[in-house]
Amino acid sequence: MQYKNRKFQISCDGGAATGKSTGAAMISKKYKLKFLTSYLLYKYANFIKNKYKPKNKIKILKKKFKRLNYKNLKKINLHSQKISKVSAIIAKESRIRSILKKYQIAFAKKNLNCCIEGRDISTKILPTSNVKFFFVCNLNTASLRRYKELKKRNPNLNLKDVKKTLRIRNILDKNRKNSPLLKHRDSVVIDTGKLGKKAMLNKMSRYVEKSLQN
Repeated sequence: MQYKNRKFQISCDGGAATGKSTGAAMISKKYKLKFLTSYLLYKYANFIKNKYKPKNKIKILKKKFKRLNYKNLKKINLHSQKISKVSAIIAKESRIRSILKKYQIAFAKKNLNCCIEGRDISTKILPTSNVKFFFVCNLNTASLRRYKELKKRNPNLNLKDVKKTLRIRNILDKNRKNSPLLKHRDSVVIDTGKLGKKAMLNKMSRYVEKSLQN
């Protein structure tokens, strides 16, 4: 995809296990956009906090994120149930959110053609993004989806526990004071409980193509 020196950015928001990471990754690949998932940054922040147990967590997080190469996060296992639970808690901390927000904005400035997904991307990180998507999915479907994903790493995982974790995560995200999970007024709703991957990509693509023609 040739953008002829124009900036083209997509923002994707939604609750836990709504399929936004999958949708964002697919649309990024199709249109050759640099891709960043913000939740991975929060998981990494929690990983750093647990690994170093610093007296001043803000100082070490600033240092780590200042020199972070996003590609290297794939080399670290950040997808455990434990990390996910704690990441939801630290995501409420304004000073930590400020560090990660700065990193995401810098990423968007460096990569003018990009797609970022998270929970406050359209409202806080990329409010001027060309296309905004908001992913939704009923809790039962989302829980089963996350359960199958985590079961590969933890055979003893219980579906009931996964569902409880997702319910709590969504409550925390919607009700936190700092950058709560909100649907931007311009966002296109993508219901992954009703759409398969192919249909989801097709729907997203229609809106991207429409924006590219403007």
